[in-house]
Amino acid sequence: MDYQYPISLDWSTEEIVDVIKFFECIEKVYEKGIERNELLTVYRRFKEIVPSKAEEKTICNEFEEVSGYSSYKVIKKAKDSKEHTIRMS
Repeated sequence: MDYQYPISLDWSTEEIVDVIKFFECIEKVYEKGIERNELLTVYRRFKEIVPSKAEEKTICNEFEEVSGYSSYKVIKKAKDSKEHTIRMS
C-alpha cells in the first residue's frame, strides 16, 4: 500500500481509526474476502461518521482514485448478497 487514506481533520482520533478500518475492509474484499456481517458493521460505523451521501461519495471516490478499489461496488454487493463471505475479482 503506497497511498494515504482520505481523512478529515474534523474527525476525532477514534473516528479516523474507524474510517481507516472501513477502507482496510474494502481492501480485504478485493484481496481475500471478508465476512459480510463484519463489512456491514464497519460500514454502519463509517456512516455514523460520514452521514452525508455527498461526503461519502467524495471520500470513497478519493479512496478509489488512489487504491483502485471501489467502496460503492463492495457495499452494493454486500447489501444485495446473502453470501457469508464477500469477495471482488
